Amino acid sequence: MPTIPHRLLWIGPAASADLRLARQWTGEFGEVHERLTPADALQDVPEMLVERSPAVILLASPTPDQWSLEAAVAVSRRWPLAPLVSVAGGLADGRRRSGPPLPGLEEVPWHDLPGRLAWWLRDRDAGRPGSLGLPATARREERAAAAGEAAFGGDGGLPAVSAAAKRPVDLEGLCDLLAMVGCPAIRQTQGRPPLDESTGVLIWDVGNLTDDDLAWLEMMAANRPALRIVVLESFPRPDTTQAALRKGAAAVLGRPASAEALAGTIHRFAEPGPDGLPLRTAGR
Repeated sequence: MPTIPHRLLWIGPAASADLRLARQWTGEFGEVHERLTPADALQDVPEMLVERSPAVILLASPTPDQWSLEAAVAVSRRWPLAPLVSVAGGLADGRRRSGPPLPGLEEVPWHDLPGRLAWWLRDRDAGRPGSLGLPATARREERAAAAGEAAFGGDGGLPAVSAAAKRPVDLEGLCDLLAMVGCPAIRQTQGRPPLDESTGVLIWDVGNLTDDDLAWLEMMAANRPALRIVVLESFPRPDTTQAALRKGAAAVLGRPASAEALAGTIHRFAEPGPDGLPLRTAGR
């Protein structure tokens, strides 16, 4: 994280449990200025953003039809140099595979926001356009390739990573994704990960999170307090996400995992915060 914090603009409600968590995580990345609607953001411009563009504008969308394309375009015209991203709440997240409701606008599910923000701001600080600099017509495969090309590279100080999944095909896919972003798994486990996991970060693809998984998660966290456990769940909900965080997870991401969300989450664990200390884990 840079010495001068990023300035971000959050537009939209944060009353629901999912967007409330997303808004909380956003605060880890710098100064967050909030406005309830796009009209509010344009009529009552935050003083710090009058002459300076936000690092990222987050358009919170509890439902797919929350905002119109005209409203998004108006905000984009006010800050043409700032990337505009839609943060999808649970109701909008449920249909994200059919494509975003606002053409040309990148949409990120609420649970993946901290990892994606970490990656986007990392690119920005390094002077790279990143995936947000790709044309609006770029395909998902092109965005994934961009994330892989700008992966860790020569970054030092990254934690060792292990991977676990219930099915062989899921474990193979997860390890391929980790290798693509430049952080290959040095240990692979089919089934539940061992309680004595020795790496710094564990990526655990649980599929559908069960009570037994939560109990195992709690035992792992108690046995290895320094281990950062990233849980991949098929459809994270606020209640299951909060339950996993309480039991010791460092982050909960959706599956199939986004390359940017996964790489950004690992990067957050290696990055110091503005006070020189490691960043807090999401939700803890």
